[in-house]
Amino acid sequence: MKNCAKILSIYASDTAGVCSMLYELGGMTIVHDASGCNSTYATHDEPRWYSKPAMVYISALTEMDVIMGNDAKLLEDAARAAKELHPRFIALCGSPMPCMTGVDFPALAAELEAETGIPVLGLQTNGIGSYITGAGKALKMYLERFARLDVQKNPRLSVNLLGATPLDFSGSRQIGAIKEVIRQSGFELQSCMAMDSSPEELRDCGKAHVNLVLSASGLPAATYLKETFGIPFAAGVPYGEKFAEKLFRDLRKSAEDGQDRISCADRPAPEKEKCLAIIGESIGAASLAAASEESAKIFVPQALGPIFLQEQDSVFADEDEIEILSGKAGAILADPMYQPVIPAGTVFHALPHEAFSGRCYREMIPVLTGKNRESGVQLC
Repeated sequence: MKNCAKILSIYASDTAGVCSMLYELGGMTIVHDASGCNSTYATHDEPRWYSKPAMVYISALTEMDVIMGNDAKLLEDAARAAKELHPRFIALCGSPMPCMTGVDFPALAAELEAETGIPVLGLQTNGIGSYITGAGKALKMYLERFARLDVQKNPRLSVNLLGATPLDFSGSRQIGAIKEVIRQSGFELQSCMAMDSSPEELRDCGKAHVNLVLSASGLPAATYLKETFGIPFAAGVPYGEKFAEKLFRDLRKSAEDGQDRISCADRPAPEKEKCLAIIGESIGAASLAAASEESAKIFVPQALGPIFLQEQDSVFADEDEIEILSGKAGAILADPMYQPVIPAGTVFHALPHEAFSGRCYREMIPVLTGKNRESGVQLC
């Protein structure tokens, strides 16, 4: 049966993406779903849960609420919580059942904002799409509401980092290492969206000269910032030394000529088909392929909305397809949960991905940026 997962896990949902992107920005995020469903996000997708407090809640949707279309309860509970907690903003998003019953989240957001006087973001998620979709929508909508339009450019060459969440960059060590190499390369960091940056830094994001898109979840925001402020972007993660140097050259060129550059897609085709294949999110996997000491291609799950692919790259819809593709690769670099569907005899290198395996292999995730990067992947 096609598109059926018998062995593999699934990637974090769009609701988890919304919660993750908005986690540190002082808002109150409410997922319209049944009581207890917040534990999936808190336990598996959010390493900050026990170190950084945030207002992420479930609406405790009941069967009778679904049958009767009782949206009033959601609005009443949200308004009462807002009066007690005083969030900077409120975000409403949905799960599969509200999607099936046609809940109109933008309309509910408008009603709740009128009642509370607090900015409300209404995100039409369904709990079925991937975290890329949810995080991308959330960041773009946040910037549309809160980014200041009347700003002057920073005197020094500055950059926004877009698409930073623990789902792709688990914990703070990876983002910390990326920030360090950014600064060492002569850039001033305006904001990191949205890890370890204040709401004020995001509010003034228009001061930056260029954006660095670290994952596909940052692309909608990059498009918005280009249209609104004329800020160009480069796409890639500064893995290794040589690729990081190329990425920073591209950032400088983009800041000068205003052109977008897909740095991670600028890589030669492998000389042979049976080369290293990297499974994962488009920008992250492509950046690893570009930084790899050996020729590499990428396999991207269809669920993650593949972008910026080259001729040698492939998209797969289910575990049957990835098993066939993997048989044509010389080696596989992927989350450990992929190993059971990789053909016997194929060399497998483990690189955990928080959005896929959650907390299971969290302690095994290496830092692949900077001179002090950890072992695990051979990068040049």
